[in-house]
Amino acid sequence: MSTINDIQDEIIEEFNSFDDWMDRYQLLIDLGNEQTPLDDQYKTESNLIDGCQSRVWLQADYSDGRIQFTAESDALIVKGIVALLIRVFNNRTPQEILDADLYFIDRIGLRDHLSPTRSNGLLAMVKQMRMYAIAYSTKSN
Repeated sequence: MSTINDIQDEIIEEFNSFDDWMDRYQLLIDLGNEQTPLDDQYKTESNLIDGCQSRVWLQADYSDGRIQFTAESDALIVKGIVALLIRVFNNRTPQEILDADLYFIDRIGLRDHLSPTRSNGLLAMVKQMRMYAIAYSTKSN
């Protein structure tokens, strides 16, 4: 199984194949559209992420010591960002998620090309995923 860093390197390579940020945004939108839609039963207030300008629902399920994430957003670019985060963190142990250094965000220039509100939203999503990891790590001990 590839490591979190292997997946981040793949993402960096995919984004680096485009020089133009319009193409990179398109890649994000495509990634968001390819994502399996979140089941309506999970589109609840408790799954909404605070700090995001658009609505983002994040569902985390825990089985066999690993966390499975599913999410959805009503904004195309944000959906793509969520898809990337899920790709990196999905099916990982809580400890792997907590130990991860998310360097791909800076390396693909995402932080520089997001509006401050989207950037805050991105940080809020990462924080929420780590909060789930903390919550589930206490269960696994």
